Amino acid sequence: MTGTTGLSDVFVDAAVRGCLHAIPVSDRRAGIEVGASPDQPVVMASVYKLPLLVTFCRLVDAGDLDPRRQVTLDPSTRTTGPTGVSQMSDPVRMSLRDMARSMMAVSDNAAADELLRRVGVDRVNETMGGLGLSSTRIVGGTADSLESLVADTGTRSPAEAFARIGDNDTVVFPSGYDPVLSSATTPRDMTTLLSAVWTGAVLSADQTAFVRVLMSSQVFTARLRSGFPFADVVVAGKTGTLGAVRNEVGVIEFPDGDAFAVAVFTRAARADALLPRADAAIGLAARAAIADLRRLG
Repeated sequence: MTGTTGLSDVFVDAAVRGCLHAIPVSDRRAGIEVGASPDQPVVMASVYKLPLLVTFCRLVDAGDLDPRRQVTLDPSTRTTGPTGVSQMSDPVRMSLRDMARSMMAVSDNAAADELLRRVGVDRVNETMGGLGLSSTRIVGGTADSLESLVADTGTRSPAEAFARIGDNDTVVFPSGYDPVLSSATTPRDMTTLLSAVWTGAVLSADQTAFVRVLMSSQVFTARLRSGFPFADVVVAGKTGTLGAVRNEVGVIEFPDGDAFAVAVFTRAARADALLPRADAAIGLAARAAIADLRRLG
């Protein structure tokens, strides 16, 4: 394990507490790693959608789910959220694989929760356990998190709850900030999962390619992508956000063939809805860690 002083500086400058793990995916650099508290339990937020996606793909490989099956998502029952189907005014009919696409590309809460309902929380946890990711545990989807947040803040709606935890004059410690009480993992578990997917160790060739395409299509660029603003560098990631919590895990692929799995989890000192420096710290920390790996290898 190698640490880098640059990581601590990046996190301190952005006023966040950060945990990170980065490893090479390419064989020629195998056996080296960079980390900052890589085995610290951390809150996943929407990063839980990556284990869900991998479990979904394994069920497709096994023939237990038809990815083309059509499902109607109705506004009266689907999970709220700022993106994707969650924002639509009318019923939306789409396939399971397109739900997975929307879940990863724009972190669609409605699509993710419907997919989780069909896959099952227990199946996701069984899959993670079977892959040796003993520190990763999913307790529910976004609807469950929002219900807990409303209860923890004593408010009447998710919008009111987010306004309350975003008020820096109010002290609120929702259960969603506690890895003991919410879906949790470690940076090392996530880089292990990403590496296994990218090398084709856990999915068929078709499903491996599907995951790569979906993660590469993510639209959010303020975190990991901000550290690698180059057209010939591929950034395939999944973000997670809950109040002061800002995360992203992903794989960075360089034109020379090198690829690195990196997982960055942060919690900011402030709970403002917009914290550009905290977002940018994820990209800066990932860039520093991968620069170390490239030098070491």
